[in-house]
Amino acid sequence: MTREERLTDTFVVLADTLVDSYDIIDFLQTLAERCVELLDISAAGIMLADSKGELRHAACSSEQMRLVELFELQIEEGPCFDAYHQQTSVRCALPSAAASRWPRFAPHALEAGFLGVSAVPLRLRSEVVGALNMFSSTAQSLDDDELRVAQAMADVATIGILQERAIRDSRTFSAQLQVALDSRIAIEQAKGILAEHRGISVDEAFALLRNFARSHNMLLSDTARQVVDGSLAAVVSGWS
Repeated sequence: MTREERLTDTFVVLADTLVDSYDIIDFLQTLAERCVELLDISAAGIMLADSKGELRHAACSSEQMRLVELFELQIEEGPCFDAYHQQTSVRCALPSAAASRWPRFAPHALEAGFLGVSAVPLRLRSEVVGALNMFSSTAQSLDDDELRVAQAMADVATIGILQERAIRDSRTFSAQLQVALDSRIAIEQAKGILAEHRGISVDEAFALLRNFARSHNMLLSDTARQVVDGSLAAVVSGWS
């Protein structure tokens, strides 16, 4: 499949969410992974705003990316925060420029191996629900064309997140995001359990968790909760 075909397929996948219910965590995970596939970046992560307007981690393409984003959340400084609060795209190709802009965040990102950063808001007109982080292991940020592609994917994803019923009812919207963000806690716990039981990396554990949920037509969040509460204990030891 060519890049153009893959890009078209990605927009179809991102747009195919206007249903009564869908797995929002898996949806955001797909967005992060497709960004890495289609754009000249090494990792991607997504933060969503909770009911109080505070950013929280929602999805990422790798465990390394997740740790950097958690640090960004802790210090409340970095590209995702700027993209969200300023409601515009952010680019920084050189570590020196990043250090000047984000003196606390940049050294941590550099230590994790990320030299270039880009970010775009998740928005629909004046409604901004989060931001998409995109990091590179080389000293570069997205060019204008790729930045437009990233923003387009983020915009389509935002439409999927909001949906018409959530736009009309802010309480429904807030509840949907809160459920998704709370589900992430169970997913992180399940990843740790699987990694320990199977002697594998956290990224491999997440792949197993996600594949099992898909193959058994289960929500990722429900699968994670069953791993945590022991309902899938017998399956955990023999998962493949």
